[in-house]
Amino acid sequence: MKEERFNQLLESIEEMKAYQCGEADVPAGRVHFVGEPDPREIRRRMGLSQEDFAYVLGINIKTLQNWEQGRREPTGPAMKLLQVAAAHPEVLLDLA
Repeated sequence: MKEERFNQLLESIEEMKAYQCGEADVPAGRVHFVGEPDPREIRRRMGLSQEDFAYVLGINIKTLQNWEQGRREPTGPAMKLLQVAAAHPEVLLDLA
């Protein structure tokens, strides 16, 4: 690996660590959570249609479709809500 690429990678890792520790303010567009949560997988595990899952989450079905098709990524409260759905689907189903 070239030294320049290595240094870029090292800088990215240090920035990620600082962000996770709350020591850095990184613009929202530069933060990506790979593989979590996966709305399609969560919905399938819950055995719900897109329409029903969107209803349970309290979101527009088009929003869910955009997430599942990779056109958009859930952020902020939506990310947390999907994490709750993944860990405790019964909570959302009880509220629906």
